[in-house]
Amino acid sequence: MKTANGPSCVLVQMSVSKAPPSHSHFPSGGGPSSHLTLPPPSSSSTSPSPSSVSPPSAPPPPSPVKISMQEHFAINVCPGPILPIPNLSDFFPRYHAFPTTPPPPREKPVARTRETDRERDEERQEDGEEREGMDSDDDDTYLGTLEFSLLFDQENNCLHCTIHKAKGLKAMDSNGLADPYVKLHLLPGASKANKLRTKTLKNTLNPVWNETLVYHGITAADMTTKTLRLCVCDMDRLGRNEFIGEVRVALKKLKEGESKRYNMGLERIAQVREGNNQTVDQSSQLAEEERGRILVSLCYIVEKTCLVVGIIRCAHLAAMDSNGYSDPFVKIVLQPDMGKKSKYKTSVKKKTLNPEFNEEFIYEVPHDQLAKKTLEISVWDYDLGMSNDFIGGVELGINAKGERLKHWFECLKYKGKKVEYWHTLTQQGAPSSD
Repeated sequence: MKTANGPSCVLVQMSVSKAPPSHSHFPSGGGPSSHLTLPPPSSSSTSPSPSSVSPPSAPPPPSPVKISMQEHFAINVCPGPILPIPNLSDFFPRYHAFPTTPPPPREKPVARTRETDRERDEERQEDGEEREGMDSDDDDTYLGTLEFSLLFDQENNCLHCTIHKAKGLKAMDSNGLADPYVKLHLLPGASKANKLRTKTLKNTLNPVWNETLVYHGITAADMTTKTLRLCVCDMDRLGRNEFIGEVRVALKKLKEGESKRYNMGLERIAQVREGNNQTVDQSSQLAEEERGRILVSLCYIVEKTCLVVGIIRCAHLAAMDSNGYSDPFVKIVLQPDMGKKSKYKTSVKKKTLNPEFNEEFIYEVPHDQLAKKTLEISVWDYDLGMSNDFIGGVELGINAKGERLKHWFECLKYKGKKVEYWHTLTQQGAPSSD
């Protein structure tokens, strides 16, 4: 048995002490740290003693060559201790150019950034002032020019405004063009009542309108006090219309019956509140004018012994509805009241502040009684299902004053002749109901 077991023990010790030359030939399931398996002993051999088997159970001595796969991957992933990351931007190279410089310390730049921010703010303010100055200087160059002509017809109390064309307008849309139109106002007292507007031309910086707009009810006194304002705007369907520029013309420079042509550069004129330097009398007159005006014709026919009252048109009426307009109609009454034959009404004109009626009404009254009569004319805003709103009125008769009295006297004096006058509507003597 000694001779049989002796050589076997020697073989075991040699297999344990000798390390395998390489790990690549080992199977994947055993791993590189598994030991070499021995073939089963022959039947004649017996199991070794415990003293002889104990050496193989001990782990092999540490060797730098024997490294497990887990340790190998761990070394590649974590080559050393984890260091604090100074900036996350170092791991995003697309946000900066290579090579990247280390970030500056964080404590010192705080004060510097505040100082630089203050300097930048001051520079921006200076740049803004310079830009404003440049804008104010360049307004009349890049805003464009407007060409138009004006004609005052005193006989018919009309101001004809012909808008010809504009050149070199400022581009207001993203496509480098604009959708321009021109709107007109009479100052002081600009409102929807005295607003006129041309048609809109699409996608152009050099529009040609050749459109004539007419102001009715303009007297010679208005020509000495009124100013015409022409604004060029860009129409925007999705948002608010944009202002491009404007020009202003004092009507006192316009002569009667003379058509004058203008070619003026557009400007951005600051809007100043009107009426600060006006007297109380002027402000009260302006308040009366803002109610509107009415064109009335009177004619007494001797053959038929009747008075023909014509309601021709109204101009610059006060807006009474929430949409900025009114639905006006005119009511006339010959006082003292003569019953139903003394009251008449015109038709209702929807959504307008400058209605045109052209309606006549006949009162059968002797000529000698007209001196005792008073003609009351009132303009109303029609409201469906509600009480009508009073806009303004005027009285013609022997007790009137100024143009009202003059109109009545001319009607009595020139029999058979139609006499037309514009009258200012006031709220004095407003009737209690319509």
